[in-house]
Amino acid sequence: MEYFIVVAAAVALAFIVHVNLDAGVARRVLPVLLAAFAARLAVHVLVMRSGVFDYGGDNMGYESRALGIVEYWKREGFQFVTAEDMSYLASVAVPCQVFAIVVYLCDGPAPLACTAVVALLACALCVVVYKFARLIGADDRAAFMLLVVSAFMPAFLLHTSDTYKDGFNAFLVVTSIGLGAAIARRFDMRRLLTLALLLWALWYVRPYMVFMCAVPLILGLAGLGKAFSMRRVFAFAVLLAFALLTFGGVYDGAPTGVIQEQLELGQSEVIRRANGDGGSGVDFEDGGNPWNAIGPKLLYTLLSPFPWTQGGPVLQFGKIDVLIWYFLLYNAVRGARRLWRQDRVTLLILLSFVIPGTIAYATTMANMGLIFRQRIPIIMVTSVLAAVAWTKEARDGEQPAGDVVSPGFDRTGGASNAQAGPSTVTRVDG
Repeated sequence: MEYFIVVAAAVALAFIVHVNLDAGVARRVLPVLLAAFAARLAVHVLVMRSGVFDYGGDNMGYESRALGIVEYWKREGFQFVTAEDMSYLASVAVPCQVFAIVVYLCDGPAPLACTAVVALLACALCVVVYKFARLIGADDRAAFMLLVVSAFMPAFLLHTSDTYKDGFNAFLVVTSIGLGAAIARRFDMRRLLTLALLLWALWYVRPYMVFMCAVPLILGLAGLGKAFSMRRVFAFAVLLAFALLTFGGVYDGAPTGVIQEQLELGQSEVIRRANGDGGSGVDFEDGGNPWNAIGPKLLYTLLSPFPWTQGGPVLQFGKIDVLIWYFLLYNAVRGARRLWRQDRVTLLILLSFVIPGTIAYATTMANMGLIFRQRIPIIMVTSVLAAVAWTKEARDGEQPAGDVVSPGFDRTGGASNAQAGPSTVTRVDG
C-alpha cells in the first residue's frame, strides 16, 4: 500500500499540472516537477533515513503523533483531532492528521508514503509560484526559470524530503499571499472561500503565520488602487473571524492572545538560549532585549550562514542554498524597482508580508539552523519578484498574464488576464 500511495501521489502531481496549466506549459513543467518529486524520495531514502548525518528530529515526532492519532481514531472514531483531544498535537494538527491518514491506509508506519505526500505538496507549490510570478507581470520564460529554481532550492528540497511541516507551511503561506494579490485585481468569492480554508489549515500548522499573512490579505481584499469596497473588507473579516474563532482551538484563549503568546515565547531569553545551544547557535549582545541589536539580527536572519562560516556538513549544504538566495535577493530588488513603476499595489502586498515577517523572525533569531527553515516562505515570496527582473524589458508594458493557482484556482498558463548543523557558536556584538 505504501508504494501505491507513492504512485498515486505522482499521478496526482500530473493531474495538478495539467489541470492548472495550459498544455504547452504543462509539457515543459511536468518533467521538471516529476524529477523534483523523485529527488525528494531519493533524498529521503539515501540521506534522511540512511544515517548519513544527524539532522532534524521533529519529523520523527510528527510520525509518532500520527500513530497516536490513528489509535485515537480506533477508539473514538474518525474525526479531526486537535490539541483539545491530544495535548501534544499543539500547532501541528494538520500535518499530523495527513500523516495519520497515510498510516491508517498503510496499517502501520509508512515514512516513504508520508514523504510522497509532502513532496506532492512541494511540487504543487512550485506551480503556485509559477502562477504567482505570471500574475505580477513575469513572462513565461522567467516564471518557468523561477519554478525550476524553487523546485530544487536546497533548503526547500531538504525539508520536503521527510515528514517535516515546513512544506505544509510554505504551501499555505505562499498560496494565501498569492490569493491576496489575485483578489486585489479581481474579487471572486470562490477565491475568498479558498483563502478561508487555507487560513484555517495554516492555523493548525503555524498559527502565527496567519497573522503574518493578515496585512497583505487585507490590502488585497480592500482593493487598493480601485474604488474602496466595504463588501470586500466585510467578507474578509467575516470569513477570517469564522475560520479563527470556530476552528482556532489549538490553544486556549482568543486568537489575538495566541500570537502574542507565541511571539513572547519566541522572544524570551530562555527560549533564545535554548535555541542557541548546539552547533548553529548565535549569541547576540542585546542585554536580553529581543529588539536590541536588531541590525545584526536582521543580517543573520536574511543572509546566514555566511560563506566564510565554519561548521559541519549540513552548514556547508546550507551555504549552497544561501548563495542561490543571494542571487534571488539581488534580482528581487531589481524586480521590486520595476514593479514599483508598474504595479505599486501588488508590490505593497508582497512587502507587507516580507518586511514585517523578517523583522519578527529577527527578534527571535538565535540559531542559523532554525532560520534556514523558517525563512523558506519569505524566500519564496521574495523570489517571485526576481522573476519580474528576469522578464525581458520589451514586455514591461504588457498586461500581467495568469492567475495564481492551486486546487480550486483559475486554470491559466499562457497569456491571459491572470538546521543547518555547523559546529561552532557565533557571538555577535550589537
